[in-house]
Amino acid sequence: MTKIGRASGAAAGRRVIITGAQSTARAVAEAFLARGDQVAVCDVDRRAVAQFLESDPEIFARAADVSDEAALTEFLDAATTAMGGVDYLVNVVGIAGPTKPTEDVETRDWEKVLRVNVTAMFWAARAVIPFLKAQKSGGIVNFSTASTRTLLPKRSPYIVSKYAVEGLTRNLARELGPHNVRVNALLPGPIDNDRMRSVLQKTADAQGVTRDEAIESALRYVSMRSTIQPAEIAEMVTFLCSDAARHVTGQLIGVDGNVEWEE
Repeated sequence: MTKIGRASGAAAGRRVIITGAQSTARAVAEAFLARGDQVAVCDVDRRAVAQFLESDPEIFARAADVSDEAALTEFLDAATTAMGGVDYLVNVVGIAGPTKPTEDVETRDWEKVLRVNVTAMFWAARAVIPFLKAQKSGGIVNFSTASTRTLLPKRSPYIVSKYAVEGLTRNLARELGPHNVRVNALLPGPIDNDRMRSVLQKTADAQGVTRDEAIESALRYVSMRSTIQPAEIAEMVTFLCSDAARHVTGQLIGVDGNVEWEE
């Protein structure tokens, strides 16, 4: 499913590719659209893609599973063709993976988390780097997590995958710096979205408390005692993809209210 409207054409602003079309990814995409940029998104959920196109018909959108190299490559090829190139890549898509002791994690689950959270970012970066190097401008923003600073028992695949994202980010920053291409990673904290609310409701039900009590408990180790709005993440991404951040590269940037600890 593909559509591109008034945002087509080199004069329409920066050309941005985003993996994801829901929640935070959608907030990021809408922030770029509001800035007058061309935006291309993909998502494994066809309904999410269709809904996005209904509300933002100017966007380029396609259903694609980032863990499928051929599908992701097809999307990236179509997006760069439609927009006449690319200036920024924002790798948002990631999965949580299993919640269980490491000795109980099955190989297929381990491999799936790394494939979605790391390998797909590598594939996407590999595809756009020739464009960025040729024009000597632009950049990449990868999504990690504040949990790499706290660590999470029973979440080894997820934490390892996000550490790999940070390693990829820093190494690409060094490799691409001489070409005036910047690469940074965002480390979001607890984002106020449907996924987090669902997790907190399950926690509340399991503990026999209200959801408000579950939220208060979850935030007790966040210095600012607050969740993060998707729009806040979007604002940081658009800043990193602007001339105001022209010398910001190789950075791991937390937008998390300072997560001190997690259980």
